[in-house]
Amino acid sequence: MAGDDDKRKKAAAAQKAVELHIEQKKVADKLKTVKYNRVEATGGDDENPYSAKNLQDKKARGQYKRQEKKYSEVATRAAQSEVLLTQDAGYIEAEGMERTYKFSQKVIRENVDINTEAKGFDLKLKEFGPYAVDYTRNGRNLLIGGRKGHIATFDWKSKALGCELHLKETVRDVKWLHDQTMFAVAQKQYTYIYDRTGMEIHCMRKFVEINRLEFLPYHFLLCGISKNGQLTWQDTSTGSLVAQHRTRFGDCNAMTQNPYNAIINLGHSNGVVSLWSPNMNEPLVKMFCHKGPVKALAVDRGGYYMATSGLDGRLKVWDIRSYKPVHEYYTHTPASELSISQLGMLAVGFGPNVAVWKDAFKEKQKSPYLTHLLPGSTVNSLKFCPYDDVLGVGHNEGITSMIVPGSGEPNYDAFEANPYQTATQAKRREVMSLLDKIQPEMISLNPDFIGSVDRAGTETVMEEKRLAFEANNLGEKFVPKKKARGKSSAHNKFLRKQTNIVDPLRVKALEDRQKERDAKEKEGKRKRGGAGNGEKEYSALDRFTAKKPKW
Repeated sequence: MAGDDDKRKKAAAAQKAVELHIEQKKVADKLKTVKYNRVEATGGDDENPYSAKNLQDKKARGQYKRQEKKYSEVATRAAQSEVLLTQDAGYIEAEGMERTYKFSQKVIRENVDINTEAKGFDLKLKEFGPYAVDYTRNGRNLLIGGRKGHIATFDWKSKALGCELHLKETVRDVKWLHDQTMFAVAQKQYTYIYDRTGMEIHCMRKFVEINRLEFLPYHFLLCGISKNGQLTWQDTSTGSLVAQHRTRFGDCNAMTQNPYNAIINLGHSNGVVSLWSPNMNEPLVKMFCHKGPVKALAVDRGGYYMATSGLDGRLKVWDIRSYKPVHEYYTHTPASELSISQLGMLAVGFGPNVAVWKDAFKEKQKSPYLTHLLPGSTVNSLKFCPYDDVLGVGHNEGITSMIVPGSGEPNYDAFEANPYQTATQAKRREVMSLLDKIQPEMISLNPDFIGSVDRAGTETVMEEKRLAFEANNLGEKFVPKKKARGKSSAHNKFLRKQTNIVDPLRVKALEDRQKERDAKEKEGKRKRGGAGNGEKEYSALDRFTAKKPKW
């Protein structure tokens, strides 16, 4: 009996252990899917006022549940696919009293493999600087542009030159377009587009005296900010001008895009950062960030954080979701350039120095991750290479490729950007990108807004309208407007307006209908007369009668 009791206890303990393991696995899987969730599922919570079960319309409730199920399945599959991601990001780890920022690029090159060592190099181009740099989306090709007119493209890994131009006029910025076949150059007066051979394809006369360029890859939009503060969007697939807004903030030299929602962020001389969309001629948001002019901006690829630097010597990290500062740093020289890597490293260029900060958005760091000094030069441009541990630096004396371990995403999505794509794959990718192109009308602060259901109550909606009205009309009292039902509905108003419109097709259709109606009425009278209903039926011979009949 004692042996049987022991067996039962062991079986019960084993069962509890299995249940605990299953529960822990469920919790771990749920935590994995949390980072992939953009929309929180609310369909199964009865107490939640925004639950799908509280929707009265049966059709809308079913659509919302299917949408939530689709989002959860995508997040689950993304979490499950992490098993296939065999590569991990590697960082420099210091031992004992060592500090990572003490390691120079020379020491790093001496202690890495041959392939990684070849990624770090310097190009001495003292005659045509300072230089601006830009990488393609897959990180394979590099574009450089000197202020005095020198343009070059090349495969920076194999060092194969693509094309080289000497424009003999001022070049303010350079930008790759959808792939390595075309690039844009902001020159002295206009912006020009060139192909991979260096041949001029198009002159964009709406882009006048452009300071900075940005390209939105999912919308095929080239955006530029000019000296007089004019912000312009142009579609590079059709050539049509999408929008042109006056910022009314004067000259602007700081611009970046939010990769999450394609909103353009501008930094102005009065310390304000404004967020712009081509669908509105006024800024969506205005943030007072610095007490002096804003020098540089950068937004992480998730669209959560923004880094700004100003002439007041401050470097600030902002949470874009709440528009509040998170951390603040001090730089001895005002930072002129900022860049954020795919894994969240922040590169800061101030004077001849380049500092790379690790985990700068999670918590305030006491010291940088890596530093680099460019003696006798000034940093003009910073760009992290996608899918590689490299930071491109453009300065007065040329360009420098820094090795920054742990900055690039080690696992790439071949359908998004393939660093090893063939010519056939590149052509197919270009066609698929054009087919999947997003229209500029869909650019908004919240890209998930389209297709969502507004389930806020009437009181909440009226309170939001009151706050918006009082903010835009000081001293005036908000009077809610009652929605008209029935006679003054939108449908009836539309029908009433149509009665005053003279349409030739409509007039002809009414005339034809009247003729058909008269013919039917005449035929009916003739038939009724033959049936003996009091009317005499006349024939052709009645004309010879003595008395003329009454027709």
